[in-house]
Amino acid sequence: MKGNFDKLIISDTPVLVDFFAEWCGPCKMLSPILEQVKQELKEKVRIVKIDVDKNQSLANKYHVRGVPTMILFKNGEQLWRQSGVLQKDAVIAIVKSYN
Repeated sequence: MKGNFDKLIISDTPVLVDFFAEWCGPCKMLSPILEQVKQELKEKVRIVKIDVDKNQSLANKYHVRGVPTMILFKNGEQLWRQSGVLQKDAVIAIVKSYN
């Protein structure tokens, strides 16, 4: 996943990465919120979900200590990060501020 991930985040389109775990309750709450964000923003954002249990080296590289953690990348650069659940409108506002 590592090589593919690096290629994925080098994009003119913002890439919102959701670091999650299957066992995480708040992660399950965030998932439908991110689906709504994708429906509203369409091609203005790419949303990628990374399971920290299956991709521990990637989680370590980005210092993900708690889940869910969202990190927004554009052109390979980390622009924003937040741990915990945010509401749809807050996520949309953050993504739009970097478009």
